[in-house]
Amino acid sequence: MRLIGLAVVLALSAFVAPLFVEAQQASKVRTMGILSPYSAPPPEQRGRGLMAEKFKELGWIEGQNLVIERAFAEGREDRLPELAETLVRRRVDVIWTLGPSAAVAAARATKTIPIVFWGVGRPVEMGLISGFARPGGNVTGVAFSQGAEIIGKQLEFLKQISPGMKRLAWISDPESGRTVSGDEGVAPPVLQDAARILGFELRLYPVRRPEDFDAIFAAAVSWRAQALGAYVSPLLLRERRRIVEFANQYRLPSSFGIKDFVEVGGLLSYAPDTPTTVLQSVVYVDRILRGTRPADLPVEQPTKFELVINLKTAKAIGLTIPPSVLGQADQVIE
Repeated sequence: MRLIGLAVVLALSAFVAPLFVEAQQASKVRTMGILSPYSAPPPEQRGRGLMAEKFKELGWIEGQNLVIERAFAEGREDRLPELAETLVRRRVDVIWTLGPSAAVAAARATKTIPIVFWGVGRPVEMGLISGFARPGGNVTGVAFSQGAEIIGKQLEFLKQISPGMKRLAWISDPESGRTVSGDEGVAPPVLQDAARILGFELRLYPVRRPEDFDAIFAAAVSWRAQALGAYVSPLLLRERRRIVEFANQYRLPSSFGIKDFVEVGGLLSYAPDTPTTVLQSVVYVDRILRGTRPADLPVEQPTKFELVINLKTAKAIGLTIPPSVLGQADQVIE
């Protein structure tokens, strides 16, 4: 079962098969653990892609100077704590984590083994680091920013496309946002602030399991929602077709923080460029394997963002995308 978008699958492919390449080797064999809530990429994509090239460039070859311990939860986030403990027992030199739930599981499992995270929107609020400039412990990485520059833009594009809309339904996954201390994830203030500034009335719809969707869809219809948004989590990614089909059935303009939703029919997404941020995190893995302390590596943030618009969906739900918005799109699906 594939729970992860194609861009990330391709980026991860170097981690799921040996890298048969020539490169300048590091002087010592090191061990890297991978902790992911998703499934491993299919066999035909193994050992290929941007990540393989990056590791080649950095001089790491699996089976020669790099041992990789893989821990994929196959879509079951409840397995992550056990998998994290397994990596700790195997005494890996660094743990590379995908997404917030994996980063939290690793941080709970060890305070000494370095952890490099990718795809965490609010690492400070989740208790992973003390601050972006000075992480302060054994955790660092590359944030998948969920700040005002992301969510604000998502909502701004919705407003430009349909200025009259007011009621915004937003789907969240509290379990995916659970903190290191065990607190349940809550909607960040930036979402509420952005909604208020742009004139939206915001209502949150939390889901914890697939069985919850029918009830929240019915509640959103009863509320007469006029637009739909959703956070990114393994559960919501897995159910993205269901979410998009609901939005389009009721002609709700939809906005997301990853283009996987738009590729299956969502209206638009505004998000960091996935391959770029993944490669940023690979560089941090390399530096730690060569001896740099996590506390000395400031958490990086995305520098490149993409607007993706699905014109086919816009036509199907009766919307015309203004040229001012269409002209900003990095990718248009027709």
